[in-house]
Amino acid sequence: MTTIRSFMTDDHRRCDDFFAEAEQAIGKKNIAAARAAFEHFQSSVLAHFECEEKTLFPTFEAKTGMTMGPTQVMRMEHQQMRDLLDDARNAIESGDMDDYLGLAETLLIMMQQHNMKEENILYPMCDQHLSAELPAVLERLEMELRDE
Repeated sequence: MTTIRSFMTDDHRRCDDFFAEAEQAIGKKNIAAARAAFEHFQSSVLAHFECEEKTLFPTFEAKTGMTMGPTQVMRMEHQQMRDLLDDARNAIESGDMDDYLGLAETLLIMMQQHNMKEENILYPMCDQHLSAELPAVLERLEMELRDE
């Protein structure tokens, strides 16, 4: 059976793959491919954040009453990563690969730490507290990510 943890973790990996494509293109000095891959990565990550903030987090908060706990931390980290994504996109668009690589390294570390918290703490909590709503929540998440 699909769980929130397995579904959202799979989406983390999908986003990671797009990030790796951008890194590989930069390594090959293929700036056009790097820009395209980064754009795909950024839109995938933003769609992931949006479905969490629009569907998963509010559903979890309504069920548990926890509004200042892990979901608040995740929203704060999402905003920090949105800012880094914008900066990295600007660097790659302007052709400043040194700036991009520094921002990408920071973003990678932040994403890894963030994903570990979601995958090992928040998603299992969601699966536990939203077991009755699981099919409906998963269906909404799938729809939102498919539209991305």
